[in-house]
Amino acid sequence: MLTRFPTDRPETPLLDEIEHPGQLRTLPPEALIELAEELRTYLLWTVGQTGGHFGAGLGVVELTLALHYCYETPWDRLVWDVGHQTYPHKILTGRREAMLSMRHRQGLAAFPLRRESEYDTFGVGHSSTSISAALGMALAAQGRHPQRRVCAVIGDGAMTAGMAFEAMSHAGHLGTDMLVILNDNDMSISKNVGGLSNYLARIWSSRTYIALREGGKRVLSTMPTTLDFARRTEESMKHILHAPGTLFESLGFNYVGPLDGHNLEELLSTIANLREARGPQLLHVYTTKGKGFEPAEVDPIGYHAISKIAPVQERLTSQNIPKPLKYSEVFGKWLCDMAHADSRLIGITPAMCEGSGMQQFAREFPNRYHDVAIAEQHALTLAAGLACEGEKPVVAIYSTFLQRGYDQLIHDIVLQNLDVTLGIDRAGLVGEDGPTHSGVFDLAFMRTLPNLVIMAPSDEAECWRMLNTAYQYPGPAAVRYPRGNGVGLPPPPSLECIAIGKANKRRHGKNIAILAFGPLLHSVLIVAESLDACVVDMRFVKPLDHALIDELAGSFQLLVTVEEHQRAGGAGSAVAEYLMEKNLHIPLLILGIPDRFIEHGSPAEMLTDAGLDTEQLQRSIQQRYALLQSVPH
Repeated sequence: MLTRFPTDRPETPLLDEIEHPGQLRTLPPEALIELAEELRTYLLWTVGQTGGHFGAGLGVVELTLALHYCYETPWDRLVWDVGHQTYPHKILTGRREAMLSMRHRQGLAAFPLRRESEYDTFGVGHSSTSISAALGMALAAQGRHPQRRVCAVIGDGAMTAGMAFEAMSHAGHLGTDMLVILNDNDMSISKNVGGLSNYLARIWSSRTYIALREGGKRVLSTMPTTLDFARRTEESMKHILHAPGTLFESLGFNYVGPLDGHNLEELLSTIANLREARGPQLLHVYTTKGKGFEPAEVDPIGYHAISKIAPVQERLTSQNIPKPLKYSEVFGKWLCDMAHADSRLIGITPAMCEGSGMQQFAREFPNRYHDVAIAEQHALTLAAGLACEGEKPVVAIYSTFLQRGYDQLIHDIVLQNLDVTLGIDRAGLVGEDGPTHSGVFDLAFMRTLPNLVIMAPSDEAECWRMLNTAYQYPGPAAVRYPRGNGVGLPPPPSLECIAIGKANKRRHGKNIAILAFGPLLHSVLIVAESLDACVVDMRFVKPLDHALIDELAGSFQLLVTVEEHQRAGGAGSAVAEYLMEKNLHIPLLILGIPDRFIEHGSPAEMLTDAGLDTEQLQRSIQQRYALLQSVPH
């Protein structure tokens, strides 16, 4: 077992010969064991060079090989869920050498991407979509390509989402030919992980058994009592072995498993059989997240994803430079402080404890902490129910995951004007994870909602104050903050609030007034120095500081809004609507993300692509002001 990342490119003679899965299928099955080790070592080396998702990929090496060996990809459709587990898939499908560009600007995406490869059958970034997409592909194949086979691989917690079960219920109702593989790397399996369980898994997936099972149903359908007895006998056998298949069987799937997901011989024979089976099939495999790399096996959460492994001297140098707090750390510290001050506080997250900075809260207040798994809709309505009974729920949720709970935000929280605080993490451009994770639409879909207060902090101290303000506000309130570190302004040691809807003028100037929403304020302050412009930290997207806007509209020649959000429907649009409503005639320049998706890269590269780096902000403002000056009054 490996215990450290390879520093030089490892020798992978078998893997180097595989440019596409067709070549993989020419190998004898016994060669796949050696190939699996080469693939795992190569994955360690490349992710060590680039950073990225890590543990899940190590856990599906054997499963990935078996799937591409048994299925005629890309003719057959292989649909991955979440995307964390697809690095081995990318290596085997013609992108081996390009792995060193992973997550870099114009390099490979961190998730499956249809335009990147014909083997990426469905674009993935959020979880629990694979079964729905695979069912759609299977239904299309029935009419056009009846020989095509479709397989969905779901795991890493994605089966906890309701969408997965909605898709399975529909597939079971239709009786569609498809295979769903549940990659289970977390469930505790004890006695059924053994020879008898694996043997019966092979039996249940065999063509002979399936043929007898379906043929027997047809024969016994004329004898209902006997058919019912046979069905109960089969179910009892599975219950005896503690196989968790009853739920899937009730949804109309033939359940097979659990199977050792690292045993290539068993995987190959079982998947080959299930590829030819008719009707919905579910194969349950258990795998070890981080398989083959001891640190990741011991700490699967810590090694879910890693940063680039820097040279030793670079690491030593960086350790001596203190970094500002991450916004998620600010949220976590605030949550604990407020929980100590108010016993009504309840923390809720949809499977993002570590990402949202809630580890300490979960340890200190286990009875007031609820991780609801990948169930964003439930998280919001759970908060609504708690608020109905006088509790003070705080929901920690990523901006792009809040999209999934939009109906619940409207119907269950805002419509009832319930006292729920939303800590919206990953607002704005997030960097290497790319557009699937960039939180650039939340202002547009939130600010249309009555009763909801929306705040955008410019630094860590403002984030702390706004969280206090949102919590004390007797209704729904949201604080949206970015991924990563702040600017080095520590949170105040108090639970002070700020006045609702009150902006903060940060710089006096003339001719031009710049209204900044969120952390781009600090770039705006740099630009304002050269333009001698007025700068306002707007703080609130809703309600806007109308009195200040009135004052600025009467005192300046140009208003500029700046936000790390889509221009369409964002904070700048709110300002434009207000100016129009009040018939205030002043030129307005809205600077934000243009009407397109910004591709992955570093956060700085994505800002540049969006035209929001300091240089382009200054140029855009200067050009608009110069145009105004050239027009005769």
